[in-house]
Amino acid sequence: MITLDFVYILAGITFALFALLGLYDRTNRKRFGNAAFWGLLAASMLLGDYLGDFGNGLLVLALVAIAGAGQIGRAPGGEVPPEIQAERAARYGNFLLLVALIIPVVALAGTFLFKWVPNLVEQKQATLISLALGVLIALAVGMARLRPAPILPLQQGGRLLDSVGWAAILPQMLASLGAVFALAGVGEVVGGLIGAAIPEGSLFGAVLAFGLGMALFTMVMGNAFAAFPVMMAAVGLPLLIKHYDGDPAVVAAIGMLAGFCGTLMTPMAANFNLVPAALLELKSPYGVIRAQVGTALPLLAVNILFIYIFAF
Repeated sequence: MITLDFVYILAGITFALFALLGLYDRTNRKRFGNAAFWGLLAASMLLGDYLGDFGNGLLVLALVAIAGAGQIGRAPGGEVPPEIQAERAARYGNFLLLVALIIPVVALAGTFLFKWVPNLVEQKQATLISLALGVLIALAVGMARLRPAPILPLQQGGRLLDSVGWAAILPQMLASLGAVFALAGVGEVVGGLIGAAIPEGSLFGAVLAFGLGMALFTMVMGNAFAAFPVMMAAVGLPLLIKHYDGDPAVVAAIGMLAGFCGTLMTPMAANFNLVPAALLELKSPYGVIRAQVGTALPLLAVNILFIYIFAF
């Protein structure tokens, strides 16, 4: 049976190769920092189960120290000239888009198809396993058609990660932070504060507090997955689901969408908002956020309304 360990091993090997390639890039003044950062991340993927909680905690602190010291960066040069990009786009056309679309298509198809084939993959992790398979299939199709040098995908992937830097693993860090907050009882404390502000017996007040709380906590933490356990423990489970008998699936699913509205409006979601601004060389680092606020606010209002209508 294919389990989630397959994904961890695949990711660990990939990060290890990025670290090795970066170490031998003598044009990069920060090659040792890059190699150490991606090497430690590879170790967490490959050896996390053996390191234990304390060992993994030390590993995370080491990652933070490397990133905080500014030891991650991309070497100058390496960009494909615009005229070559235009020539390749004209030659391969929509095939380039097709390669990118293979990944979500395989992920979606595998999520449903693997349910019909028992004992082939771990059912609870079918989506993540399918996503990893989609990446491998897209890579194979692209290599067969474009015929680049075998090492080129790793070189370009490493360059991209070096450009993004520590923000590439920010979602995992923030999701872990949400789990820590939940275990520490932050949700109960927040629930007590919110409960005092909600009018007695007001279902809409509870829904409004949950939806706004998801968006605001996501803006603070930068990740809806980090905000979710806190707000579910504070409002979702005790009030919306247990007290008002709301549909758990609707509350959870649309609540996450409300959190994603917060993602659109915060610099804490660096890999979504600040990194694109840097890669596109926008005049303002917050240009992406400003463009998204006009969509995020009405979408948040609609999500709150949908929870109220469809969950009860």
